[in-house]
Amino acid sequence: MDQVNDNRPHGALAGVKVIDLTQFEAGTSCTLTLAWLGADVIKVEEPTQGDQGRRASTDKPGVDSHYFMLLNANKRSVTLNLKEERGREMLREMIKKGDVFIENFAPGVIERLGFSYDVVKEINPRIIYAQVKGFAPDSPYGEFPCFDMIAQAVGGVLASTGEKGGQPLRAGMTIGDTGAGLHTVIGILAALYQRQFTGRGQRVAVAMQEAVINFSRINYASLALWGHSPPRLGNQSALGTTSPSNVYRCKGDGDNDYCFIYCTRAGNHHWERLLKVLGREELVDDARFKTPRERFLNREEIDKMVSAWTLQYDKRTVMGMLGSAGVPAGAVFDTEELHNDPDLRKRGVFVTVKHPIRGEFIMPGWPVRMSDSQVPVVTSPLLGQHNEEVFSELLGYAPERVAGLKAEKVI
Repeated sequence: MDQVNDNRPHGALAGVKVIDLTQFEAGTSCTLTLAWLGADVIKVEEPTQGDQGRRASTDKPGVDSHYFMLLNANKRSVTLNLKEERGREMLREMIKKGDVFIENFAPGVIERLGFSYDVVKEINPRIIYAQVKGFAPDSPYGEFPCFDMIAQAVGGVLASTGEKGGQPLRAGMTIGDTGAGLHTVIGILAALYQRQFTGRGQRVAVAMQEAVINFSRINYASLALWGHSPPRLGNQSALGTTSPSNVYRCKGDGDNDYCFIYCTRAGNHHWERLLKVLGREELVDDARFKTPRERFLNREEIDKMVSAWTLQYDKRTVMGMLGSAGVPAGAVFDTEELHNDPDLRKRGVFVTVKHPIRGEFIMPGWPVRMSDSQVPVVTSPLLGQHNEEVFSELLGYAPERVAGLKAEKVI
C-alpha cells in the first residue's frame, strides 16, 4: 500500500491499489465501492470488447452502456490479453504492486487463466485475493452459473416475496449482485486492517446465495417464531405480528400514487398517533386493536379505514402529515421521481459526470458521508483508456513499448 504524503483531499483508501478483473455487477459493485472510498482501482479487461457489461443493454452499438457507466465510475481501465503469455506476465508484474486482487468470472475461469489463489499469493503474499461466485465452490451447485435473480431464488427472497397465493417474485433491486459485492467490500476492508498486524494477505470469498441469506434474517426470526417458513404476505411484516403494514392508495391515478404506512410491533405508540391523525381516537381502547398481534388479525378492517383517509390526499401530503406526527410513512417514489428530486441532487445523492462520448450523465453517487474522506465522482473509463498511464506507473513501460504491445495485440 503506497504512502500518501501530500496535503490534497484523499479518500480513506488512498494508496490502496486494486487489480480488478470483475465484470457485470456482483464484482464491479465491490470495486466501485472501493474506488469511491479512495482506492486506485485498475480495471483489467480483454482488449477487443472488455467487460461484457460495456455492451450489455446498450442503446448505441459500440458505445458503453448506461449499465456499465453506473458500475464503473472512478476506475482506470487497462487491457491485457490473458490468453497470451506476455499479457499474463504483465498481470503478474501488476499483482506484485497490488494490495487487492478481485475476480468474479464463472467457476473455473480464473484457474484456467493461471491466477488461482495459490498462484497469486506466491507472487505477492501481502495481497488480498477476493472472489465473488454464485455458490460456494464446495457446495453441490459450485460449478453452476449464477446471476442476481438466481441468487435471489436460491437465497430465499422469491419464496417470501409476493402476494398470498401468488407466484414467487424477485425483489426489484439487485440484492444478489450488489448485495454480494458489498459483503465482499466488508471482507476486503477487514483483511486490509488485519494485514497491518500480520503482514500477510488472505483470501476473501463470498457466495451470492449466502449473501442473500444474510439479508433475510427476519425471515429466520419468523421461522423460529411460528415453526414454518413465512408465507408470502405482500407488504405485511414477515413476522406477521402488526398492522398497518401496507401501501395505501392516495389521491391521483399514477401507478405509484401510494404511501407505505407502518406501525411498530413493539408497542401501541405509533398506532395511537395514527388514530389521532385519522380522527379515530375512539378506537384506542377497541379490543380488536389493543395489541399489534390483534391488529394483524384484524388487518382488513384497518386497511379499509386507512385507505379511506389516504384517498383524500396525495402521497407526499400523506407522508408529511404522518411523518410529522411520528408515524412511520413513506411515499412510493419511482426511479424518475428520485432522479429528479432537487434535494437529492443538492446533497449529492445524484451527481452529474461527463462521459467523453455520451456527454453529461446523471447517476447515483456514494451514500456514505465521511468527514475526512472526500472522493469526487468521475465517469467510467473507456476501454483501455489508461493503458499508457498505468503501465508507465506500475511497470515502467515507455510509451513506445505500450504502442508496440497494442500493435501486437497483447493489450
